[in-house]
Amino acid sequence: MRPTKRAVTTLVQNPADRFATPRLAAGALFVQDESVLLVRKTYGNRWDIPGGYVDRGESPASACEREVQEELGLNRETRRLLVHDWAPNNGEGDKILYVFDCGELAEDEHRIRLDGVEIDGTEWVAVGDLGEFVIPRLEYRLTQAYHAYISGVTLYLEHGRLRF
Repeated sequence: MRPTKRAVTTLVQNPADRFATPRLAAGALFVQDESVLLVRKTYGNRWDIPGGYVDRGESPASACEREVQEELGLNRETRRLLVHDWAPNNGEGDKILYVFDCGELAEDEHRIRLDGVEIDGTEWVAVGDLGEFVIPRLEYRLTQAYHAYISGVTLYLEHGRLRF
């Protein structure tokens, strides 16, 4: 009698299948005294900083510059990264959010031209009053971005909170 071969089924899984594929977003922090510029979006949670999602093949800094152009009509270069925030969302999965210093508006403020589609207003808001305009996790992120701006550091956050 010949021995029978048992069929062995192995499940070969690609290790890359478990790698995170986060959505990336980038925003611009404009500071005036102890206030930051917020834009009123026509959708979602309404108040935010200028910015949006990063397109495929686009760097976060380039996305920030593109969004400032689209939403405010200004050509601004990012100066430096203020915060990197890992902030997953149940509805959208892993997210990494970047906030960049885009300089002071000064004489450019009168050149702002709202797109009229996504953005219908702007407001300078004192850092201590952000909670009256934005959701808590954005308040944490923007407060930390402001602290990074005035102290000259870059901060790593998780859910808007300092990790270390």
